[in-house]
Amino acid sequence: MGEEVDLQEFTPADRTRHREKVRRCLDVFARMLREAAFDTDDPMTGLEVELNLVDEVGDPALRNAEALAAIADPDFQTELGQFNIEINVPPAKLREGGLETFEENLRRSLNDAEEKSAAVGAHLVMIGVLPTLAEGHMGMHSISANPRYKLLSEQILHARGEDLIISVKGGSGAGAESLETTSDSIVPEAACTSTQLHVQTSPDQFAAYWNASQAISAIQLAVGANSPYLLGRQLWRETRIPLFEQATDTRGEELKAQGVRPRVWFGERWVTSVFDLFEENVRWFSALLPITDDEDPLAVLEAGGTPSLSELRLHNGTIYRWNRPVYDINNGVPHLRVENRVLAAGPTVADTMANAALYFGLVRALAESERPLWSQMSFSAAEENFHVAAQHGIDAQVYWPGVGQVPATELVLRRLLPLAHEGLASWGVEAETADRLLGIIEQRCLLRTNGAEWFVDSMRARATSGSDRFDDLRATLLEYRERMHTNEPVHTWS
Repeated sequence: MGEEVDLQEFTPADRTRHREKVRRCLDVFARMLREAAFDTDDPMTGLEVELNLVDEVGDPALRNAEALAAIADPDFQTELGQFNIEINVPPAKLREGGLETFEENLRRSLNDAEEKSAAVGAHLVMIGVLPTLAEGHMGMHSISANPRYKLLSEQILHARGEDLIISVKGGSGAGAESLETTSDSIVPEAACTSTQLHVQTSPDQFAAYWNASQAISAIQLAVGANSPYLLGRQLWRETRIPLFEQATDTRGEELKAQGVRPRVWFGERWVTSVFDLFEENVRWFSALLPITDDEDPLAVLEAGGTPSLSELRLHNGTIYRWNRPVYDINNGVPHLRVENRVLAAGPTVADTMANAALYFGLVRALAESERPLWSQMSFSAAEENFHVAAQHGIDAQVYWPGVGQVPATELVLRRLLPLAHEGLASWGVEAETADRLLGIIEQRCLLRTNGAEWFVDSMRARATSGSDRFDDLRATLLEYRERMHTNEPVHTWS
């Protein structure tokens, strides 16, 4: 979300020119998939974490510009809300100790950033939705200074033609509540802070890795849920999912009734090629940011160069699939990767790396299986699993081929952890590292706890008949932040 663009208005001619250029980029991309040499020999993996900023009492700190200036590290970037920043951890190869490298870099960078940002009154918190956000934080005054964000908000609201409606019903567990509110900007999207995992793959293998990522997304949510509160209400265990789906929805009620696809979505089918996803994006979604450059992608390709396909990439970046296809260029060589956007941030670096180990292990094992999981499972079942897991977290019951309906924790313990170990071994991850990180997932399942469960249980213990909900949220968040800095996994927080 951090790419710089100028604040501007778009004419109908701009949109027509941009649409033609995007389609030309798509044609060139198709040719590249047939002919170009993509970087596939030694796949890289990547990690990004979005962070919240809070003040001394736990309320949102609208100070990301000051915090970034104090941190002064190019790995940290702006995000949509002034109470957000993001860290992009340098990519690594898993066979070269990538998980350990990610963990060391993330801990060191966050410790250094916390020390510097604290000096300007902004403390870092890794959590999927900041529980102390209130209605007053949801206006345009909270948006970051990067003109891209204001432009994006204007374009989404213009396309929609009315205020956004945020409606989250049917929360999970005792004390569950519902929420109905509206917004005249996309700032509610800033409430959704995530961990994003990247896995590079060849064009031939991309579909298998994307399909596998889709199939296991529900499992990721169940064991990693960490977003149970929004605007003071106890909602879904991973409230980020319905919130993000609604906070960038360009469809009014009439378009929804007509079956128009949402810009944040799970998808609707298994794919056979990465081209399927880019082609769907071009065919079904109008451009939000119709910015066109002067590159002739076909001329660049025929001259032996690598076209940037900037219009196609920008358009792709405004369609928020939970597993997003990415075309990128490094040192003049194109590559493809799956961007897994399912997980909430936090609670700790140790938990983050355990979530990463589960994803990288499972996606490798399933993508390289002789009998693909998605040949045994309908896409609609995978999508239903996804939303059930978002709602119920660690208590979710999911469907799995050969098993039927099963508690997600039982499925992980009996079937998926062994698969994840196999996948990590295929990546070349040291057994000791795999055992340590997947052991965290195992303990969460055995103890039936994760970040969301800890927060809800802590709120329940703190609440009394006369207590103020937001005071309890602040106190619980401050305890959460303190425990976050110990880097002891959340299942040990008793």
